[in-house]
Amino acid sequence: MATTVINTRCCVVGGGPAGMMLGFLLARAGIDVVVLEKHADFLRDFRGDTIHPSTLELMHELRLLADFLKLPHQEVSTLSVRIGTQASPVADFRHLSTTCRFVALMPQWDFLNFLADRGRRYAAFHLAMSAEAQELIEENGAIVGVRAQAPTGPLEVRALLTVGCDGRHSTVRERAGLKVEDLGAPMDVLWFRLARRPQDPENTELVFLPGHIFISINRGDYWQCAYVIPKGAAEVVRAQGLAQFQRNVAKAAPLFGDRVQTLSDWDTVKLLTVSVDRLRQWYRPGLLCIGDAAHAMSPVGGVGVNLAVQDAVATANILCQSLRAGRVAESTLRRIQHRRQFAAKLTQRGQIFIQNRIVAGVLGGTKELSEPLPFKLLRAIPFLRRIPARLIGIGVRPEHIETPDVMAG
Repeated sequence: MATTVINTRCCVVGGGPAGMMLGFLLARAGIDVVVLEKHADFLRDFRGDTIHPSTLELMHELRLLADFLKLPHQEVSTLSVRIGTQASPVADFRHLSTTCRFVALMPQWDFLNFLADRGRRYAAFHLAMSAEAQELIEENGAIVGVRAQAPTGPLEVRALLTVGCDGRHSTVRERAGLKVEDLGAPMDVLWFRLARRPQDPENTELVFLPGHIFISINRGDYWQCAYVIPKGAAEVVRAQGLAQFQRNVAKAAPLFGDRVQTLSDWDTVKLLTVSVDRLRQWYRPGLLCIGDAAHAMSPVGGVGVNLAVQDAVATANILCQSLRAGRVAESTLRRIQHRRQFAAKLTQRGQIFIQNRIVAGVLGGTKELSEPLPFKLLRAIPFLRRIPARLIGIGVRPEHIETPDVMAG
């Protein structure tokens, strides 16, 4: 079968939050871009479903917020945890200096479909679904595109710049030989759904019990649930049997005791293997990695999607003129890494602290938990809740839209 060859300014590998936002912003600025997504659609459960105030602010700057918020979602203005029997407020987003002072809970496929729909309104936007990148094309020491397999056969996309946005198991970074620093994680997560009933509470909840960490996220007509387990313990949990797992869930969240039996087999429980890592160098001539491909985040704080989106905005801001001019220097790619790695490193450092000091201790504990001093302070002094709200909701280095809109005016 003959190979289809496409020439473009930028080839984005991966249609996740970083890839779709970058593709949309470049096309919006009139720069020809091809986005390759290996799946046929975006419908995959148990991805990051939190859209934080920083990302909502970007949608406001793009004049898309009103339409975006018409999509089904829930709004969380405060966060709290339950440690044993003690409820401890953690973050209050209602005082943020953003247009939206809440976290929006929205299926990631709705977010990605929204960006794809808006991207298709620009002639420079090209999204190829079921197109899996397999090899990088290298000439004279520089990456000049990718080879992919598409429904129509072999596909070769030649580009001035290739951007790896293909997640924590990135094919692009592996083929490019970029060195990964593994920072470790003491946990994995078992995700599943449970029915939500009219009399159920509205709030999303995080529960710490000796040996158990449980999260329930209000998704409207169902609860998206996460049961945190020690790293590598999935087979041990399965060996204990589904009935024991159901009892563990009911113990952590008595509200669900009358519906855990709907977890009828292990196929209803999905394993998320948690990894926290980062690239030492994000780029090579003709190639850049951003988002989880550059720095895989822990689920702690649910900030991974928003870090990826911020990466995409910074990348578009910095690259726009170079791509338009037809030349992207290594110094420009280095500038992107310098701009974004501080926020990624600092966020990961905070996540690792929480993983090692709180999560690992809870998962390995058998004694009744007492409320740690920081949580006592947050409960006693409401003003302090603005600090974690700022760190979670906005982050270390929020970005803003600087690229133009070719349709404006």
